Amino acid sequence: MTEIVRSPDCGNSPKNLFAQETAVALATGDLEFILDHIDDDVDWRIAGRERLRGKTALANRLRDVPEPAALTVHHVMTHGKVGSVNGTMIFPGGRTREFCDVYEFTNARGNAIRTITSYIIEGIQNGG
Repeated sequence: MTEIVRSPDCGNSPKNLFAQETAVALATGDLEFILDHIDDDVDWRIAGRERLRGKTALANRLRDVPEPAALTVHHVMTHGKVGSVNGTMIFPGGRTREFCDVYEFTNARGNAIRTITSYIIEGIQNGG
């Protein structure tokens, strides 16, 4: 089970909280949450690596996501129909991953995701 440290940025903002929970679900492979909160034609681009279109493609990709030992969400920002979340994941063995996800919501309420662009920087293993 992943140890999760959430951002203090969510406060009284339901949209910030939703963006944060989406990032947590993507990082931990929580298919139920993701499939309940994405558009049928979702477009997920992992910058410089791959592009996935549609719920089925995204679900298949999430099944291969290794669960981190720890996840820290540093900041969450939303405005209108967009939002972003950045943070750090640490995997068993000490390997790190920094990420920033940018979301386009299906509407200004921010309760479903139309597009995701993920920027990922793989770190080195601790002590390496």
